[in-house]
Amino acid sequence: MSEYESVLCVKPEVYLYRIPPRTSTRGHRAADWNLTNPDWTGRMKIVAQGKSCVVKLEDRSSGDLFAACPIDSYPGSAVEGVLDSSRYFVLKIVNDDGKHAFIGIGFADRADSFDFNVTLQDHFKWVKTSDELAKQQEEWAKQPGKDYSLKEGQTFSIKIAGASSESSKPRPATQSTGGIGLLPPPGKIPTLAPPPLTTAPPSQSQSLFPESSAFGSSTSDWSDFASAPSDSAAAPSQSSSKTDWVQF
Repeated sequence: MSEYESVLCVKPEVYLYRIPPRTSTRGHRAADWNLTNPDWTGRMKIVAQGKSCVVKLEDRSSGDLFAACPIDSYPGSAVEGVLDSSRYFVLKIVNDDGKHAFIGIGFADRADSFDFNVTLQDHFKWVKTSDELAKQQEEWAKQPGKDYSLKEGQTFSIKIAGASSESSKPRPATQSTGGIGLLPPPGKIPTLAPPPLTTAPPSQSQSLFPESSAFGSSTSDWSDFASAPSDSAAAPSQSSSKTDWVQF
């Protein structure tokens, strides 16, 4: 089963330049190119199929392939940046016969060149991670398997954090004394001591009323109340008053 092809990046406008041979081992310079007159203008695509990656230069109107740059690693010999600008790169294009040539490409916007650079970095970072995972899986497959099953008669115990033997013991049931079962009070309710007595309480033999001398008067002041008529003496006057009302 062949792997599917995915498009990682598309830029609608890219400039292509014929570049002179490299004059130093340090690299290419965009200032040596004829930047004002590009040799070709078209669309660029970065296409990935599995771990392989190809930069395709296509015609903007028809979509025909103009050149292709297969990339095995980045950074590498297939794609190189220039020394004096971040918007220009050197590509190694390859035809169907296997012949190759070096051309220069450039972007009008610096953000487009940034996307081109980051897309290639992310793809080959994913390739590196996939290779490391595959190598680890091969190493694990070579190791002998371990048997973690319990043998006959073998047991194991599990300790739960925070659990103790005292908490697992059942609590004794409280005996009911009859009626509605109520829990005893949590503790003895404290009582307040009575205040100290400053004076002695009056005895039974002591009179509740002070002596007459204490009020500043003698017993003769109460003589009028003593000489008041009794109920029997007042009775005739009441009957006579009633007869007077009848005569009226």
